[in-house]
Amino acid sequence: MNNKLFVGGLSYSTSEEALKEAFAPAGTVQSAVIITDRMSGRSKGFGFVEMSSEEEAKKAMELLNGKELEGRTLKVDIAKPNPNK
Repeated sequence: MNNKLFVGGLSYSTSEEALKEAFAPAGTVQSAVIITDRMSGRSKGFGFVEMSSEEEAKKAMELLNGKELEGRTLKVDIAKPNPNK
């Protein structure tokens, strides 16, 4: 297991700061990135959060998977490696 998490089901209005704040109770958030459309700049409704350790990533999954953030139910899982890198 690694410490990078996929976060799906985000509201299109969720900011990276709000995402970071939501994951903070689980531990130290190294980064929080919301994926946006290249053309419109609008959120695609998912992002990635990197925690400082595997233990914190696991805790974040337990705390936030299936929970609501800004009116949407989150799907939190271990991020799969990017095949393009």
